[in-house]
Amino acid sequence: QVQLVESGGGLVQPGGSLRLSCAASGSISSITAMGWYRQAPGKQRELVAIITIGRSKNYADSVKGRFTISRDNAKTMVDLQMNNLKPENTAVYYCNVRKMSMDNYWGQGTQVTVSS
Repeated sequence: QVQLVESGGGLVQPGGSLRLSCAASGSISSITAMGWYRQAPGKQRELVAIITIGRSKNYADSVKGRFTISRDNAKTMVDLQMNNLKPENTAVYYCNVRKMSMDNYWGQGTQVTVSS
């Protein structure tokens, strides 16, 4: 089992920045990828950004150039730096890790609200 705890969400004005952090603990060996997803009201959960064990990164087209994902060498932390936030970025953001077994683990989610 992997436990994930997110932090850093909140209310920010359009154009502002937030940094989300996710701390992983438990059985973190054989993690192959760490990422962030989000779910807005009435919409399906979608990928925001993912970073693999080899540090390859992929981003949703809508956040490219504004969001940056990073992780530590020990695979215990994955962060999402979000700049130039827009109202359409409002959602609950979830941390995710994937293991070699293809098991997925999710955090409890953190609310991000972009509003003036």
